[in-house]
Parts: sequence; structure tokens; C-alpha cells
Amino acid sequence: MSTEKAPPAELVREIKELIIEALMLQDMRPEDIDEQAPLLVEGLGLDSIDVLEMAMAINKRYGVKTKADDAQNRHIFASVHNLAAFIHEQQGAPA
Repeated sequence: MSTEKAPPAELVREIKELIIEALMLQDMRPEDIDEQAPLLVEGLGLDSIDVLEMAMAINKRYGVKTKADDAQNRHIFASVHNLAAFIHEQQGAPA
């Protein structure tokens, strides 16, 4: 059982909108993306290039960076929920 707090619903929606905007998924709406569904391969079907574009968009919008060689990236980008939780945690972390 996970001990991480649920990210704010507003942040989850913003991330869904960011995914749609950054990846130019004009035929999708935020409601179409399940926050618990996988983002990579199955689910939304993102590939490594999509993840790189997402990482750049997240850095630009939220000032949060991921490291290219970080073993946590697969977990961070596993779902909208995980991504929102990571951003929320990083924004609350002392600089």
C-alpha cells in the first residue's frame, strides 16, 4: 500500500491538459485520460520521445526536472497520478 498523498485534483487535470497540448492530441479531452491508466506502451501509448517532450513541458510549466538517467522515471511517468504526485512533491520540497 502506498503512503504517498493523492495529488490535488486541479493538478491532475492540468497535467492531462498538458499531455494533450504537448503531444498535440487534439482529438482527446482531459476526461478521456484515466489518471491511473498506464501512460507508456499500453494505456495512452506514449513512447520515449513523448516522455521527453512531456519532461520538457513539465520543466517549462512547473519548474520541475527529471534526470535522464533516473531509475525513478519509469515510476514517475507510469501514470498521470504518479506524475502529478511527483510534481506536487517536488514543488513542496525545499530548494
